[in-house]
Amino acid sequence: MSNSSSAALQRFKNQVGIKFQLYNSLFTSLPFHRIEKTGILLSLFLSICDEGYKKKLSPAQIIEEFFSKHTSYRKNEEKLDMLFRFVQYAERQVVLFDALEDAAFREVNDMNGIGTLKHLESEITQENKQEQLAEKLKDFAVRLVLTAHPTQFYPGPVLGIINDLSKALSENNASQVNMYLQQLGKTPFLKHSKPTPYDEAVSLIWFLENVFYPAAGRIAGFLKNQFSDSVQENNPVIKMGFWPGGDRDGNPFVTAETTLQVAEALRGGIIKCYYLEVRKLKRRLTFEGVDILLANLEKKLYINLFTPDQKTDLSKYGILQVLEEIRNIIIHRHNGLFLHLVDNLINKVEVFGLHFATLDIRQDSLTHTGIIQTLAGKIDELPADYSKLSIDEKIHLLTSLKAHEGLSFDGNAVYADTINVINAIKKIQQNNGVDGCNRYIISQCSGVLNVMEVFGLFLLSGWKKEELNIDIIPLFETVDDLKNAAAVMKHLYNIPVYRDHLRRRNNRQTIMLGFSDGTKDGGYLMANWCIYKAKEELTTISKEIGIDVLFFDGRGGPPARGGGKTHKFYASMSKNISNHEIQLTIQGQTVSSNFGTIDAAQYNIEQLVHAGISNDLFSNKETTLDENEEALIQQLAELSFEKYNGLKNHPYFLDYLSHASPLRFYSETNIGSRPSKRGSTGLSLKNLRAIPFVGSWSQLKQNVTGYYGVGSALQRMDQRGKLNELKKLYKESPFFKTLLDNCEMAMLKSFFPLTAHLREHKKYGEIWQLIYSEFELTRQYILRLSERSELMADYPVDQLSIQMREKIMLPLLTIQQYAIIRVREMEESLTEAPIKKVYEKLVMRCSFGIINAGRNSA
Repeated sequence: MSNSSSAALQRFKNQVGIKFQLYNSLFTSLPFHRIEKTGILLSLFLSICDEGYKKKLSPAQIIEEFFSKHTSYRKNEEKLDMLFRFVQYAERQVVLFDALEDAAFREVNDMNGIGTLKHLESEITQENKQEQLAEKLKDFAVRLVLTAHPTQFYPGPVLGIINDLSKALSENNASQVNMYLQQLGKTPFLKHSKPTPYDEAVSLIWFLENVFYPAAGRIAGFLKNQFSDSVQENNPVIKMGFWPGGDRDGNPFVTAETTLQVAEALRGGIIKCYYLEVRKLKRRLTFEGVDILLANLEKKLYINLFTPDQKTDLSKYGILQVLEEIRNIIIHRHNGLFLHLVDNLINKVEVFGLHFATLDIRQDSLTHTGIIQTLAGKIDELPADYSKLSIDEKIHLLTSLKAHEGLSFDGNAVYADTINVINAIKKIQQNNGVDGCNRYIISQCSGVLNVMEVFGLFLLSGWKKEELNIDIIPLFETVDDLKNAAAVMKHLYNIPVYRDHLRRRNNRQTIMLGFSDGTKDGGYLMANWCIYKAKEELTTISKEIGIDVLFFDGRGGPPARGGGKTHKFYASMSKNISNHEIQLTIQGQTVSSNFGTIDAAQYNIEQLVHAGISNDLFSNKETTLDENEEALIQQLAELSFEKYNGLKNHPYFLDYLSHASPLRFYSETNIGSRPSKRGSTGLSLKNLRAIPFVGSWSQLKQNVTGYYGVGSALQRMDQRGKLNELKKLYKESPFFKTLLDNCEMAMLKSFFPLTAHLREHKKYGEIWQLIYSEFELTRQYILRLSERSELMADYPVDQLSIQMREKIMLPLLTIQQYAIIRVREMEESLTEAPIKKVYEKLVMRCSFGIINAGRNSA
């Protein structure tokens, strides 16, 4: 362990580990029924769980032994009451731990260390790379797209408490900590109804206002101050994107009206930020010539914010013009006094404009196809036999469509709304600026026709080809679609009408790649390798045609969904992969866990900015794989895919997951507006959403999607005499090492004793053994490659954090499995007693603490 890692680990132990034990004692004053006894018994219960799993007892046996030996409770009602109290207590322990980690962030992480902008500054100076940096910053940016994917199990009020609690903890203000813990005790974690898409948007706008606004301001300010000659005014290095209210893929509750409401809320949110900052500026800038300009700007912002019916003309460039005038007056007449305050606001306006974040629109390709087929024979341009035409004939017709009003879709509300939202984009651009909404993403994109159907729908809605200022973004997700992506895009680039469209879009094409569904479809190694290879191939064919391709990664929180050490992935990208921008989704729980405070957001954004810039300016040969190295990983991916496919195609695969995990209770958590599966048909792997799929494996503590197939692939390569080559690759390739590092994270969060009782199950014993054997094989081979004695040894702080969190959640995991076992017993005996509903609620309630404790589990 390096000296810096050792020092960080010690700071973590002091600031988080020890303080958790100290402040945990305050929980006895929480306003719960018999709270003191609950705390003492929960501590005892944790010890009994530890011992019970060592003795190979099942969760049901552990809980029954606990009640019989250590309590006087004999009635089911009494036992369940105690278990619910344990859940309440434990999930608030998780909140305390989260708040402590947030409070200690600046202490544990070196804000000027490797991967930060301060580090970049020293690298640029030492290597004399100022000119290369200026060239890079002409078009480089990091785009963070906030999504409402249902992985955020904390309700808004609890997130607010965590924010306030972390501040009190960092100040060691014990009385305030106690007060916030009291508030926490009275604040419910469970939502009694699902949030609307607008509710989800409002929750995320809070993060934009309170975290990303100040964090982006700090970063933009640093870049301008330190690299004033390199930063381009028309290219903010940080861009924000937004999906709530725009992402209608599989979510029937998102309508065009919702989209307009969310766009207005985003505009209102950023104007509010500017208004509050201008009011603060007025207290300092009391000078002649400046005060009137500032007062007029304040009035304009006020009217636009509080009296929408009297909106005045307000634009990003209008605000900047006033601030630049103020800036010049301060420089020439007032000795530059408080100039930094004006510059700080200018930086933010350049980043956020009047849109705050670009509202992306997303819809499934099947919907677009359905619209076109419904209109066939109803409008002149689309003949009744449209479906029988060749692809080229269809494309010709789609690019010849004209504006139509009052279209009929046989009562299909989703089709009608898709056209309505295309029309709504114009209104959003008028109010929020073009950046307010200029991206349309096509889910389940598998061919060139899927893209041209969207192009045609814009023409059908009245958009003229020469005025179409929209980036049409195909999203490739499955293994087959990723393999075919380059051929699809080559065909697309060669369509003259679309090529003209790209010229008007500055010869830039954004392509989205989905990690979640890719992993669900092909397993961990194959999905990641397919995306890597797709990026290489797409870069090559785009470059040949003169297109700058931008990759937009659909990443979730856990490694199985493209999460984990994300910045290390970008730093390890090959020179053969386009690096004009880093674009990625920040989903649900990841927003609060990685970007929940200003310090954490600044640090993690800087890591991404540094990864993108350093990859071009300082990257050496190590990041680009040679032919032999690529062949090695290709073989691994294929072997891993073969093993994963064997599990995925097992006749009991989904039945096992549904039987052993809380999968079927996901929709009852009320954490998101989106249904847990696409369509209304029965459960299948294709229509099951990646989030409940990955999240259920996570709560089962088996994390199949993060490692399954890796061990078998490594073993097969070892049998072929390739192990030494793989060891060399692990040491020399940052990409391969990061891939396996994330694998280690998924494995460290696994705990097979929890479900070991299933080993003897008549129907599911075989599947449990398959998964466990693969886990052990993968662990064995990864440790041989890394030459370490334990998982995640290279990340001691993360390792300890995970271990402490796993300990907090162990009672919750045990209670959840116990409740699942009881529900199954009643179902198998066809018992429909009222108590079954209570057990079902207990399963669902445990999910909150388990997912929150895991931080990137879904």
